[in-house]
Amino acid sequence: MAIIGTRGYPSYYGGFETAVRKLAPFLAERGWDVTVYGRNGSTLDDDPQRDHRVNTRVTRGVESKSLSTLSYGLTASLDAALRKPDVALVMNVANGYFLPLLKARGIPTLVNVDGIEWDRTKWGRLAKSVFHTGAKWTARHGNRLVYDSKEIGRRWKSEFGLEGEFIPYGGDEPADLPIEPGLVHRGYILLVARFVPENTVPEFVKAAEVLSKTYPVVIVGSSGYGGEIDDRVAELAKGNHNVQWLGHVSDDARLLSLWQHAGVYFHGHSVGGTNPALVQAMAAGAPVVARDTVYNREVLGDKAILAAPTAADIARVITKTMDAPSLREVSSAESVQRAREYYSWVGVNSHYERALLELIPASARPAVK
Repeated sequence: MAIIGTRGYPSYYGGFETAVRKLAPFLAERGWDVTVYGRNGSTLDDDPQRDHRVNTRVTRGVESKSLSTLSYGLTASLDAALRKPDVALVMNVANGYFLPLLKARGIPTLVNVDGIEWDRTKWGRLAKSVFHTGAKWTARHGNRLVYDSKEIGRRWKSEFGLEGEFIPYGGDEPADLPIEPGLVHRGYILLVARFVPENTVPEFVKAAEVLSKTYPVVIVGSSGYGGEIDDRVAELAKGNHNVQWLGHVSDDARLLSLWQHAGVYFHGHSVGGTNPALVQAMAAGAPVVARDTVYNREVLGDKAILAAPTAADIARVITKTMDAPSLREVSSAESVQRAREYYSWVGVNSHYERALLELIPASARPAVK
């Protein structure tokens, strides 16, 4: 089988890459011949977490914010069409344009549609149109679709009239980890996010000006391309000893430690369905304050602690939560229990395997263990 549409294996860039880091070794262990397509320079060959039973192929593309996904998707799809795997897992509706290439070669496709990309404020009108048209092509040419949240599934049913598989992201429940030097257990506020407006980063940064007068604030992430938000975070951290900006952190153990010991993790993502960072924060036991969205409500359940997307309300709700240790411990325990019940990687990976097997003729299915 082939996996198309991520930066490669093993990569730590985003949610798709996290899913592939978990799924590819799982399938290899089960007896699948797995090939993950990726980009040059996006993975570490000496990564100690790498499973060498997973094959990787690098194709060429254009490294730019607007063209990278499409160009790498095209070259990976062309290469896969030539090699003709039994099935392909395709990530991102932007790759819907290339599904006819795979379809013409008789390669069935399971497509993870991701979020509603044409709703994201980070994209201009042209990019939104590209994603929306890609979604139409995905609806027309994909054999089966995967939605990582039930709300995304409802949106696709409403707009395109299609059913699909609900397969969320999973989380790892870590052992007790050492705390980041200089921090105190449950004593700091944490943000982990890519620096884009729909992740409520500008509002959080403004709230952090107030919050940091009382509590340490730790910010993890960047835009990946530089820009106004990066500049604002850098300025805040430079002039405030109570604010730490760690940039992009690819060390899983370090991230898990930051979540595990946080007093409050603020999750500001507003689009995209089930977010892997939120699920992982829950599995690590972080007390969560989330932006009030239908997606975050779905993941956190009816006891979620929510804030409006304004600096004032973010500061108010986080302060209230930080000032209530008993509330934070209840939130932590409920997060872990909910992650165990609904968002385990074993369940997620097994569901992907079943969906992939159903697309392959019985005579060609791998002899899974």
